Amino acid sequence: MTTIEAEGSGADAGTAPVPAVHGYHHQKDEHLKRLRRIEGQIRGLQRLVDEDVYCIDILTQVSASTKALQSFALQLLEEHLRHCVADAAVKGGEGIDAKVEEATKAIARLLRT
Repeated sequence: MTTIEAEGSGADAGTAPVPAVHGYHHQKDEHLKRLRRIEGQIRGLQRLVDEDVYCIDILTQVSASTKALQSFALQLLEEHLRHCVADAAVKGGEGIDAKVEEATKAIARLLRT
């Protein structure tokens, strides 16, 4: 889900949905910078393979890239819990159950990797 209608915004049928403000919104520039750095690591892996670098050296870089992605995922998860799940808890109702289930499934996926 990338957009939602803002509650209480007066939006009615015929108006465009308002983009959602996600938990990572305030750190977006930092996240993009971090992802570009990870992208560079992955391109470096391609270069290492292209240059026939020793397998163990490539695996070391794979490990570093994997750790960088896992670290990014944990930061994003924390922001989701602090923003989206906490917001649902404040609003109450069935929304909190859905957000907790969603976060639990995301954590399970991360643990499988």
